Amino acid sequence: MATRLFHISDVHFGVEDRAALSAVADAIEQERPDAVVCTGDLTQRAKHSEYADAAKWFRSLGVPTVLQAGNHDMPYYNLWERFTDPYRRYRALNDQAGAEIESDDVVLVPLVSTVRAQPRFPWSDGFVRKPPLARTVAQLEQLKGDRRTKIVMCHHPLLGPEDAGGNPTIGGDEAFAALASAGADAVISGHVHTPFDEVRSRSGHSMRMIGIGTLSTRLRHGAPPCYQVLECKPGGSIAVELRVVGDPPPA
Repeated sequence: MATRLFHISDVHFGVEDRAALSAVADAIEQERPDAVVCTGDLTQRAKHSEYADAAKWFRSLGVPTVLQAGNHDMPYYNLWERFTDPYRRYRALNDQAGAEIESDDVVLVPLVSTVRAQPRFPWSDGFVRKPPLARTVAQLEQLKGDRRTKIVMCHHPLLGPEDAGGNPTIGGDEAFAALASAGADAVISGHVHTPFDEVRSRSGHSMRMIGIGTLSTRLRHGAPPCYQVLECKPGGSIAVELRVVGDPPPA
């Protein structure tokens, strides 16, 4: 047996694709994965109403949901809250609908790739600061000798596509090398609204990068609404099945 995770991202409640969400919820009800993992952008503008809708949907799934904050999940209109307590609304959602999973096959380790402000504009792309990275590396170091597959989850891809041009995630190269060196088998993410699955290297260390698209109306690069199923076994084994919403269900 393996631990089955449904990986979704960028649901963007406020501009969500209700048909896509319904299709994913139906698949979850039929297949009962061990958990759903959502790698950020739970809302569009971090409004209280959007968070309420997100909480209602995640609670309705009936399986553990592991949540991560994205750049859209910090207040856009309340700058005081954004700069003093940017994750307050996200924490409230996580308290209502979030969970942790216990598995003999896989362990999920979070990495924060969002910041309240950046030395560039817009503030949407990734920024991995040293303190959050150090916390994630420390968690991985504590797992040395643990045979479970170790997956880091963050909102932003740590590296740009195919190393073409600059890296849109500040600190991403250093973070990738540090995580791979500390024993991470893969990092899963969202943000770009386009699925990908590739092995990349930095500073002599390789690691798998797995990204998924959106379940919102904010489609990009011709990628349709989609999600993926991760079948995880010990020893770094991750089988990825990409599912496009609207395609026939798997046999």
